[in-house]
Amino acid sequence: MVSDESVRLTAWVHGRVQGVGFRWWTRARALEFGLTGSAGNLPDGRVEVIAEGSRAGCERLLAALRGHDTPGRVTKVVERWAEPRADSDSFVER
Repeated sequence: MVSDESVRLTAWVHGRVQGVGFRWWTRARALEFGLTGSAGNLPDGRVEVIAEGSRAGCERLLAALRGHDTPGRVTKVVERWAEPRADSDSFVER
């Protein structure tokens, strides 16, 4: 795949990721990488991250989500790639 293509990344982040500033941290990283989308808490304790933009930017965000500098404690990140929907022009915390 070409790294300049636009993609949609949905990532479900497992671990202790609610109530620790994780969504704010994710939003800051996404904006650094030029992405749009959202980060929201799910009832089961996971955080769902939806990001759209360049493939390279989404891959950088995914690497950050799996990195050691996240708030809380990430135990697993499940990812899904799709075509972008372009339904947002910013990155928000839900």
